Amino acid sequence: MTPRFPPIDAPDPEIPDPDEPEDSAEAGPETPPAPPVEIEATPQRLATGMAVIRACWETLPGSPGVYRMIAGDGEVLYVGKARSLKARVASYARGDAPNNRIARMIAETAAMEFVTTTTETEALLLETNLIKQLKPRYNVLMRDDKSFPYILITGDHAAPQILKHRGARNRKGSYFGPFASAGAVNRTLNALQRAFLIRTCSDSYYENRTRPCLLFQIKRCAAPCTGEIGLADYARLVDEAKAFLSGTSGTIRERLGAEMHAAAERLDFEAAARYRDRLAGLSAVTASQDINPGTVEEADVFAIHAEAGQSCVEVFFFRTGQNWGNRAFFPRADRAMAPAEILDGFVAQFYDSRPAPRLILLSEAIENHALLARALSDRAGHRVEILSPKRGEKRGLVEHALTNAREALGRRLSESASQQRLLEGVARAFGLAAPPRRIDVFDNSHIMGTNAVGAMIVAGPRGFSKTHYRSFNIRSEELVPGDDYGMMREVMRRRFSRLLKEAPRPETLEDPEALPQWPDLVLIDGGKGQLEAVRGVLAELGITDVPLVAIAKGPDRDAGREGFFLPDRPVFRLPPRDPTLYFIQRLRDEAHRFAIGTHRARRKREMGKNPLDEIPGIGPARKRALLLHFGTAKAVSRASEADLARVAGVNAATAKLVYDFFHEKGN
Repeated sequence: MTPRFPPIDAPDPEIPDPDEPEDSAEAGPETPPAPPVEIEATPQRLATGMAVIRACWETLPGSPGVYRMIAGDGEVLYVGKARSLKARVASYARGDAPNNRIARMIAETAAMEFVTTTTETEALLLETNLIKQLKPRYNVLMRDDKSFPYILITGDHAAPQILKHRGARNRKGSYFGPFASAGAVNRTLNALQRAFLIRTCSDSYYENRTRPCLLFQIKRCAAPCTGEIGLADYARLVDEAKAFLSGTSGTIRERLGAEMHAAAERLDFEAAARYRDRLAGLSAVTASQDINPGTVEEADVFAIHAEAGQSCVEVFFFRTGQNWGNRAFFPRADRAMAPAEILDGFVAQFYDSRPAPRLILLSEAIENHALLARALSDRAGHRVEILSPKRGEKRGLVEHALTNAREALGRRLSESASQQRLLEGVARAFGLAAPPRRIDVFDNSHIMGTNAVGAMIVAGPRGFSKTHYRSFNIRSEELVPGDDYGMMREVMRRRFSRLLKEAPRPETLEDPEALPQWPDLVLIDGGKGQLEAVRGVLAELGITDVPLVAIAKGPDRDAGREGFFLPDRPVFRLPPRDPTLYFIQRLRDEAHRFAIGTHRARRKREMGKNPLDEIPGIGPARKRALLLHFGTAKAVSRASEADLARVAGVNAATAKLVYDFFHEKGN
C-alpha cells in the first residue's frame, strides 16, 4: 500500500524549513561529550532515513509538539519543536536538506519519538529542557553551565542579612542580579557594607553574639546583634540598600549628603564622618559599573561573532541602569550554521533556568524572537521584549558587546594555537605518537596519613577542564598511614576500574578539540616507586597502552631540575628553559593545588564535627537545645541521664540514647 504523503510541490506555507534556527542552546560542561563518527549522507543512506521518517509521519497529528531524531545506537541526534508535528516531519521525509548538516541528520535517523503539547510556547520550553538533558549532537550546545551569582537581602529574620547567592532562589528575601562573576558581587557587597552597614554574618553567629564583632569596629556593620542599633533604624538601612539596588542611588546620595552637611553644621563631626564614609561606599559601587546606559534600565545584551569554525557569544547584564558585568560563552555548533541560527538556539537555552529581564538586545535578528518572547513572558510573569536594534543607544550597547565577543574569540583562538604547540612539545618529550588530547595528572595529599585524599586534574586542547576534576577520599583500612604508594594504587584502581565500566574503549573523535574520556597521557607526581605502583595496577586491569610518566622533584626540590620517569627508560630531564617543561610544571602544580585544597577542606570538616552529629535520632533542634543548655558537647558527654532529661525538647528515651552513646564510648 502506498503511503499517503503531501505532494512535494505543495508544502504548507506556515511550516518552516527543516534548517530553521530552532535549536536551543545547552548549558552543559565546558567540554561536552565527543560525538561518534558521523556517517556520510550517501543517496542510499539518505533514502533509508527518509523512509524511517515517512513511516513515523503517517500517524502524526497536526498539533504542536517536540520531536527527537534517534540514531541506530540509541543516540539522540536532534531535538526540535514544531507548530505542526505532521507538517514539520513531512519536510524531513521529503529529503529537503539545504545543507550537509541536515542531510547527515536525516541519513543517520533510525527512529523518532514525539511529545505533543497544547501550544507552540510549551513546545519551545520542553525542547530546551530535553536538549539540556540529552545533549543532542546536532543542536547548539552551551559549554558553560555555571550559575550566575546574585545579591540576596534576606527576609526571614528580624535583622536581614546581605549575602552572595547562587542556585535556586528558595530563601525568602529580595534578589538582585545577575552579576557576571563572583568577583563583581564581592566588590559590590564590600562597598554596600560601607554604605549601608548591613550584617553579613550567618543567623547562628548573629544569635550567639554578646558584644560587637570587628566589622562594627571598622564601620562595616551597624551591629544589630548586640543592640548597637535598634531594629527599626536597622530596617531603614535595609530599605535604603534595597532602594539603591533597585536603581534609586541618586535620591539616596542626595539625602546622605544633606545629612552629612547637617551633622557638620551642628558640629557633630563624628556623625558627619560616618555619612561621608557611606557616600564613599556608594561611589565605589557606581564607579565600578562602567558604560552605564542612560535610557536602558534593565536588559541583557547578546552579541555573537563567528570565525574559523568557532563562535563566541558575549552577554552583558544591565540592571538599574548599571552594567553588572559580562561573560563570554563558546557554544558548540555545526560549522554550517549561521550566526543567527546559533544565537537563536543559545538564547532559548540560556534562559532555561534563569529569569529573563524585561528587555533582551541581540546583535542578530533571530527567527523565533516572537515565540521566545511569549515563552519568556509567560515564565517571568511580565512582558519580555526581544529586539535587534539598528541605531541609537541600544545599538551602541550591542556594538560594545560585539567588540568584546570578537576580542574574546580572538584570544581563545590564539590560546588554542599556543596550547596545541605545547601539547606537541609534550608528545616529542615523551615519545607519543600524536599530541595528547587529554592529560590526567594525579597527586595525593595528607598529614601523617590523616585525612588522605587523592586528586586528579585534567588538561586538553582548551587548557584545564575543571568540570572533569575528581577527588578520592582514601578509604582502605589496610593502608599504613603515610603509604604514598598504597594511596596511589587505590586511586588508580578506583579511577580506571570505573572508566572501564563507563567508557569501554576505543573512542573515535571528530572534533579536534574534544576531550576524550580516556587519557592519552597520565602524569604522576612522584618518582620511580609511584610509577611502578601505577603500572602494576593498570596491568592488573588489563590496561597496557596508556602512556605513564612520573615527575620527581629535582635536587633540593629546585623547579626546573625535575626528573622524568617512563617505563623501561632511564630517567631524564628537559632543558631548564624549555616551554614544555614550564607547561608540565604548571600541570603538576595545578594537581598539587587541587589536592591540597581538597585535603584542607576535608580536614576542616573533620575538625568542625560535633560528637552530637553522630548520635542517631538527634536532629538540629535537639542538638541546639542540648548545646544551649550545657554550653559544649563535652559538657553534654559528662551530664547524667537525669540532667539530660531536664533539657527542653529532650524526653527520657532521647536522654538515655545520648547518655548511652557517650557511656559506650567511654566518655
